[in-house]
Amino acid sequence: MEAESEPYVRLATMRQLHQAVADLNTARSLADTLQTVADGIVAGLGYELGCVNLVRPDGDLVIAAFAGNAAAEALITGRVGSRASWERRLSMGEAWDNLRFIPHTEGWVLLDDDVPQWHTEGPEPRFEDEWHPLDRLYAPMYASAGGRDLLGVISVDRPRNGRRPGAWGREALQMYASQAAIAISNARLRANMQRALVRLEREQQALRASEESFRQAFEYAPSGMAIAEMGGDQQGRLLRTNDALCRLLGRPASVMRRYSFADLVHPEDIGTLLRTSAEGGRAELRLSRRDGTYLWVSLRNSVVADTADGPRFLLTHVEDIEERKRHELNLAHRASHDALTGLPNSAELKSRLSARICERPHSPAATAIEALDAAYGDVESSLTHGYQADGYEGEAIPGGGPFEHHVHTVAPDPEHDDGTKGLAVLFCDLDGFKSINDRFGHHTGDAVLIEVARRLSTCVRDGDTVARLGGDEFVVLADGLGAADAADLAVRLRNAIIPPIRVDGRAVRVGASFGIGWAECGMTVEEVLRSADQRMYVEKRSRSKVHRRAG
Repeated sequence: MEAESEPYVRLATMRQLHQAVADLNTARSLADTLQTVADGIVAGLGYELGCVNLVRPDGDLVIAAFAGNAAAEALITGRVGSRASWERRLSMGEAWDNLRFIPHTEGWVLLDDDVPQWHTEGPEPRFEDEWHPLDRLYAPMYASAGGRDLLGVISVDRPRNGRRPGAWGREALQMYASQAAIAISNARLRANMQRALVRLEREQQALRASEESFRQAFEYAPSGMAIAEMGGDQQGRLLRTNDALCRLLGRPASVMRRYSFADLVHPEDIGTLLRTSAEGGRAELRLSRRDGTYLWVSLRNSVVADTADGPRFLLTHVEDIEERKRHELNLAHRASHDALTGLPNSAELKSRLSARICERPHSPAATAIEALDAAYGDVESSLTHGYQADGYEGEAIPGGGPFEHHVHTVAPDPEHDDGTKGLAVLFCDLDGFKSINDRFGHHTGDAVLIEVARRLSTCVRDGDTVARLGGDEFVVLADGLGAADAADLAVRLRNAIIPPIRVDGRAVRVGASFGIGWAECGMTVEEVLRSADQRMYVEKRSRSKVHRRAG
């Protein structure tokens, strides 16, 4: 059960991380953004203390925000550490990809340098990866992706679980530092843009200076910027784009002026774009590049209005979030799939199964008298049995229209093949797998499970599901099968598993016992799986041990 709960733990951690990243975009000023970064370390990453050190114009780093301890915040916020001392720290200890970990055995030499520090007392570690009070972990923030222009450093202390972060925790901290750097850069950029826009409205006499300031901020912004027309025949047409946006989409500025964002957006995201353009605000969508591929971007609109004539144009900030989306998809996949075989795990299997069944049992077929009543206006009988004028049986979805129905999942009768098709649930348990594990070790057992997963996957149709329930148990979901079809499928799957499996030059064999259950409305997911499991054990006991090993 511990192994099955790991995806849920990772999913919860991922949700907290996503919420912390989302909060970064809600801050209204640079100071709010910095404090939100510090708060997110404590609320979303599992550390008791978080500190944001920001590079000043002179190169030194100032403690700009602190979270987790009010006394420490009052003592060291605003204090400055020299750039040389920070560069020394970021070159010591162990490099965890972009992170820098300095264990207490090396960090004692830093006790007397000029970087402000807050020490907590605590006992000596009892085991190897326990966090020591003098351990230090830093996450550098850089001004642009892949660049080395230091923007600041996040320092963390006292993980709540008392241990040094593992691979999952390091990846989360590194991803958070990357998003925090973008948020801080964007906060600075937004502040500059807002000041420029305010000057345009309030300082008519300084219009030329304000326009030049706006042009500088627009043209040299590290992320994409665009000005689009609002209203009239040219609604949404791009009037101006900066070099960063042109490079991002692979099109020159002269070509970009022929388009609107509606011409470039992915067809599935057009509704999101229209809502964002009408309301202003922020959206995540895909824009096409010159080579025909699509790129995930975060699009933020500001409506620039003229006091006399109303809205005139949209100022759009376009940020590349392709890498973040790739991380999100990877994390989501890891949370819903088995790490060994790559198959959907127990949680994903139950999710797919629950999407096909409802709590209300399927109604039996109407009698001839009931059908006549429905045809001649017996409204009560018609509603009771869920019949429509065309004879289609379904259940109205609450709040839905008259043609929005849930199609009940029904089970074929194994004794009488009347042509009914249903969702077959084939529960598979490997025979002889434990002896392989005991004789040859878990390495061989893992290789067998991986090969069995591959063979099962090659024997089913596109759209069917092969999942690993845990241990040596697998489940296959196959829709649109009759009773005979399901029995034939079980035979094919068993025959695919029987052939010897070669591992490290050794041939091993396992058999398989299959139980065929059926998903049906009115049953819970647990009842469906339990039914198939029980039939598998009946089938297993019906064959001798030697016969089971032979498949």
